[in-house]
Amino acid sequence: MPTAGDLLRTERERRKLTVRQVADATNIKTDHIRALEASEWSAFAAPVYIRGFTRTYARHLRLDEKALVETLDGELELTADYAAPPSLPGPAKGPLDSITLALSRLRWQWLFPLILGGLVILLGVWGYQMWQRNPAAARKETPLGSGLRPAPRTAPATLPLPTNVPAGRH
Repeated sequence: MPTAGDLLRTERERRKLTVRQVADATNIKTDHIRALEASEWSAFAAPVYIRGFTRTYARHLRLDEKALVETLDGELELTADYAAPPSLPGPAKGPLDSITLALSRLRWQWLFPLILGGLVILLGVWGYQMWQRNPAAARKETPLGSGLRPAPRTAPATLPLPTNVPAGRH
């Protein structure tokens, strides 16, 4: 029975496509295409990548994706590394993880303008209260007069003569 890699390689060769052409069309690295065709699973970090690349490669070659992935799953069950699903539970989550998860669920595009508007209102109220507490310091009142005519000048009408000018030059 042919392997999933054999089916992919024979269909690619039947269509007269190079590995480079398939890599350009599918955005899969050439090393990964060669590893898929040779059934070298150590080139991949996890089985999810093997399945995803196989599905993409089969779609490009217009093969039956589901049948090919079922064949691949049968092959992967025979290997020691990929026979069992990977364990998912990781380290215990701390309080910081819970807080960041809660913050990631917030709708910031709505919440940020509300927070900013509330901050502006709070600053306005605080400024008004400070202004009301100390009105004399905030408003220095200066007498302006009626504004109809200028205030009388107390300055002399003529300028004083300089004292260091020689006597012959006036």
